Parts: sequence; structure tokens; C-alpha cells
Amino acid sequence: MPNAWDIGSAKLLASLGFGALATTSSGHAATLGRLDGSVTREEALEHAGSIAGATGLPVSADLEDGFGADPDTVAETVRRAADVGLAGCSVEDHSRDSDDLYELEHARERVAAAAHAARGRIVLTARAENFVSGRPDLKDAIARLQAYQEAGADVLFAPGLSSAQDIGTLVRELDRPVNVLVVAGVPPVAELAALGVSRISIGGGFAFAALGTLVEAATELRDHGTYGFLPEARVGSTAVKSAFG
Repeated sequence: MPNAWDIGSAKLLASLGFGALATTSSGHAATLGRLDGSVTREEALEHAGSIAGATGLPVSADLEDGFGADPDTVAETVRRAADVGLAGCSVEDHSRDSDDLYELEHARERVAAAAHAARGRIVLTARAENFVSGRPDLKDAIARLQAYQEAGADVLFAPGLSSAQDIGTLVRELDRPVNVLVVAGVPPVAELAALGVSRISIGGGFAFAALGTLVEAATELRDHGTYGFLPEARVGSTAVKSAFG
């Protein structure tokens, strides 16, 4: 489930044959010249809705922590996500405001409220943020995700896990489909499937790969006055003409 960062990237990914898409909070923020965590709920929902309307594919939105600490706010965010045409959304247990993980019982209550709002309308992914927030504790991540599945989450996600052993342990300890984020060291898709992983996503990976290509091309032009980037530009131009025509 690759992550699109704007309407154009969504259409390109759809043209390549993917069956579902996701948004990326970090990639979206970058298009606005901001860092991750700085986009408002209104901006995120408008952006996600535009991507959902750009193709005929189901889209799951990265809605960070639901844009509020209290369960009612998270539930409202999920309801509004369904209203703008999304097929799924994810909610983190890491606070945008305090830069800390929510206490487990409070985090479970937030997922329960989100699951109630999502039921019958939208697929809810609950995220344990241990490994991307500087708290790499597999036992705690598993305990959190077990609480979230009991609270009604449809899909479970501990972004940042990379080893086959840890991913396999996580899958065995849970009773819901597991999503894995592609980061350095993550096994190939076929191996993840053999471990029982149900879904993978890219996060901001594609968005930042595209921006990295821009940096390399612009640096080459500035420092050397050469145009080695033109073959990649032709690939992109051909893809755009095919996808947008």
C-alpha cells in the first residue's frame, strides 16, 4: 500500500497497478514546506480527501494522533475521515503536543473511541509508536497493540520494526492483520508475507526519494553545469503522459 503525497503521485501509483494507496503525513507536510507534525486536521482531511477522489482506489490516511489527546476528538477525526471518502485511516499513540507516548490505558480508550466511530464505515489501523519515537521496546509495543485489538482496531502497526525476528514475534502475538513500514533492514515483501504480514506501507519513503532526486539533480546543475538527470526526467515525463492522459 504505497503512500502518495499529492494527487499526481496518487495517479502515477494507480497507473502502476497498485490496488490501494495511503497518504503520508511527512510527505504531505514537505509539499507545504513544513516538517511532519505541523499539518492541521483540516489540512490533513482536505488533502486525504483529494487523494481519495483522484483515483478509484481505496485510500487509507495517516492521521497522526487523531489531532487531539481526548477520545472524543479522535472519534470526530475518524468520522470526518469517513465523510471525505477514505476507506481507512491510522491513529498513533504518540502525542503531537507532548512528544511522548500516551499512557497505555488512555491510549486504549482513544482507540476504542476511534473504533466505535469507524465501525461499518472505515478500516481503523492502530499504531504503537515505540520504535519511531526513541522507545524501542518490543514487549511494550506488543502489549499496546494487544490492547488496541481488544479495543476494536482492525489493523495493527508498529512502525520502525526492521528485523525478521521481531516482526515474526509481533505477528504471532496478535490476532489482527499487521502492517509493516518499509525502513532500512526490513525484509523483502515475499519474506514479510511468509512471516504473516498482511500489509506494507512506505510512509514518506517515495516522497523523500523524489525530493532526494531533485536535490541530486539541482546540485549537479549548480556545481557541474551538467545534465545527468535528464534520463530520469524522461522516465517521469513518460509516466506522467501515460497516467494523466
